[in-house]
Amino acid sequence: MVPFSIATGPISTLVVLLVLNLHGTVIDVGYAVTLFNAVSIPAAIFWGFATDRFHRRRAIIIAGYLATAAIILLFLFAGTLYYVTLLYALFSFVTTAVTTPLNLLVMETNPKQKWSSAFAWFSMLSSIGQTAGLILGTVWASFLLLSYLVIPLAIFSIASAVLSVLMIKEPSFVFERQMIIQNKHSFYDRLQRIPIIFFRIPRLSDFKRVLRALKYDLTRNVPILYFSIFMFWVAAGLFNTSIIPSLTANKISNLTIFFIITIVNIIQIFSFQYAGSYAEKTSLIGASIFGLTFRSVGYALLGVSFYFVSGSWYAIPALIFYSLASGFAFSIYYTASNTMVFNTLGGNSQGSSLGVYSALVGIATMAGSLISGFTSFYLNFGITFLMASACLVSSIWLLYLLREPRQN
Repeated sequence: MVPFSIATGPISTLVVLLVLNLHGTVIDVGYAVTLFNAVSIPAAIFWGFATDRFHRRRAIIIAGYLATAAIILLFLFAGTLYYVTLLYALFSFVTTAVTTPLNLLVMETNPKQKWSSAFAWFSMLSSIGQTAGLILGTVWASFLLLSYLVIPLAIFSIASAVLSVLMIKEPSFVFERQMIIQNKHSFYDRLQRIPIIFFRIPRLSDFKRVLRALKYDLTRNVPILYFSIFMFWVAAGLFNTSIIPSLTANKISNLTIFFIITIVNIIQIFSFQYAGSYAEKTSLIGASIFGLTFRSVGYALLGVSFYFVSGSWYAIPALIFYSLASGFAFSIYYTASNTMVFNTLGGNSQGSSLGVYSALVGIATMAGSLISGFTSFYLNFGITFLMASACLVSSIWLLYLLREPRQN
C-alpha cells in the first residue's frame, strides 16, 4: 500500500496546478474538483457492490493499482483542460476500488483483538506514503518539469501492483462489507480515506425519514448531526478548491505550494495521533465544536489576509492558517464527528442511514467545489474563504442544538 500512497498523495495538488498551467481559471479548477467528487459517489457504490459480489480482494486491489498507474501516466499527454478534468474523474473512480478491499483484508488477516492496532498501523503507513509523495513533489518542482512528475508516481503504483502479486493472498474466509461498520476502527479508517460509504442506494423515503425525525426531541439529534456535517463539507469544498489557485494568483512557485501542502499534511498526521485521546477526555460534541471553531478561525484569518498580504508574502499566512484549519483542527473534528456518526448507526437502519449520510456528504462537497470556482473568480478568494468560515459557524450552531435540546 505504501508505494500506492506515494503515487496518489500529490495528485490533487498536481491536477490543480496542471489546470492553471493550461491557462485555466479557478472556475475550471472548480469544475475538475466537482466532477472528481461527483464520480466518487457512483464509484463507492459500484466498487462496494463488486467487493460483495466477487469476494476477490487481491484481484480488485491489483486491478486498481494498475489502472491508477495507467491514468497517472496519461496525464503526461493531457494537453487540454477537458482531458485533465476527464482523467481526474477517472482517477477518482479507479482509486476508490482499492479502499474497501484493503479495509476488509486488514480485518480478515488479523485477530479481532488486534484490529485496533492493525488499523492504526495501516493508517500510519498510508499517511507516511502520502507525505513521501508530497515531499517527492516538492523536490521534483525544484529541479524538473512538473508535468513529468507523473512518471515516478505511475512507477510507484505499478510497484504496489507487483508487491500485491507477490505478497497478498486471498483470505481463507471473507467478511461482508457490513463488518466495517461493526467496528469503530475499521469504520473510521474507511471514512478517513473516502468520506462516503454505501451499503445500499438511499431512497427518497430514507431522506424523508431523516427529515421527519426533526419533529421530535428524542430523534432529532441524528438529522441535526448530519446537517452539521453537511455544512462542514460545503465549507471544505469552498476552501480546498480555491486554496491552491489563491497561491498561484499571488505568483507563489510550485515548489512553495508543494512545501505548504506537505507541512499541512505532516501536521495533520501528528494531530491525528492525539485527536482520539483528546476526544475521549472531553465530550464528542465539545471536541467537534473545538475543532470547528479553530477551523473556522483559520479560514476567516486567511480570508482577511488575502486583502492585506500579496505576492510571495502571502505564503506565510497561507502556511500558518492552512495548517491550523486543515492540519490541527481537521484531525480533531474528523475524529470526534466520525465517532458520533458511528454511534448513531444502531438498529436495522444502518444501511439507509449511511446512504443518507454519504449522499449528503457527496452533495455538500460538490456544491462547495462548484460554488468556490465562481465566487473566487467573480468576487475574490478572500470572500470564498470567509464564506467557508461562515458555513462552519452554522455547523457549530447546529452542534449546540445537540447540547441544548428544545424543551416542550
